[in-house]
Amino acid sequence: MYAQLPPASYPKTSYISVTASFQEVKAQFTADNFRYPVAVKPDVGRMGFMFRKINSADELYHYHRKMKVDYILQEFVDDPIEVSVFYYRFPQEKKGTITGFVRKDYLEVQGDGRSTLAELIANYQRVRFRQEEMRSKHADKLNCIIPEDQTYVLSHALNLSRGGKLVSLEHERDERLLKIFDDLSHYAKHFYYGRYDIKCTSIEDLKNGRFKILEYNGSGAEPHHVYGNGNSLYHALKILVHHWNILFQISKHNNQNGIPYWSFLQGCKFLKEARKHFSILKHLDNDPLLLPSQENARAHFFTQPTGMISSHHD
Repeated sequence: MYAQLPPASYPKTSYISVTASFQEVKAQFTADNFRYPVAVKPDVGRMGFMFRKINSADELYHYHRKMKVDYILQEFVDDPIEVSVFYYRFPQEKKGTITGFVRKDYLEVQGDGRSTLAELIANYQRVRFRQEEMRSKHADKLNCIIPEDQTYVLSHALNLSRGGKLVSLEHERDERLLKIFDDLSHYAKHFYYGRYDIKCTSIEDLKNGRFKILEYNGSGAEPHHVYGNGNSLYHALKILVHHWNILFQISKHNNQNGIPYWSFLQGCKFLKEARKHFSILKHLDNDPLLLPSQENARAHFFTQPTGMISSHHD
């Protein structure tokens, strides 16, 4: 997917085979001029499973040793804002449409100078169904008192399923923003439908072409704006059906121009293999040995005081 994008539009990225020795991984790390911290995530991923921020060779070794599927090593992008842009373009048309634009915020708690992290987690409405997970991931910090006006990040994965919060940016949609994604679609030649997950320093910088694409998600992409705009269930279902219809029309046009449909059996086989693959990732992600180390947590989980937008890879 990255190879179809303009080279400067995404972070430096290397593909790592799960069969490679760690010596080979280190050699590739050096040859590609990576520096810690780096991001690692499955080459084929979902819901933020097995995304990690890696701060040392020891952490990279631990990740590589436990990983069961091929993954990518990526330059860590520390820009303060992450957004999702859902875009489509009919192949026969030059101009596309942005259907959704949202910001993705961390799952985090706010310190008051009196309460321990355990108390802040227990009293936080957004983690009421994830208490056990949060207490396990941050076991070494539970008795620490978080300073007043200090935020503590509970999850660096910004997927909604991992605790990320989606905030509507509908008011920022304009022709300048659309041109960015029209240009990307024409550059790739075959990107007609999907969601871009992007980091940038500001929305204005994004509109001026200064950004990094963390991921491009195609036909399986979920329109995040279903969740970020206070929609009723009825309106959310209308959005989903609308996107399915667009995908159908694009597929029909491509089929009429020589791209064959998959057979029913091909589709079933693909879904079966996908379920197996993501089951492996989910199991690995729940392995406590792969949670952030105590040293990692102490050094890297605090962010700026409230008012600063903090975000991360998906």
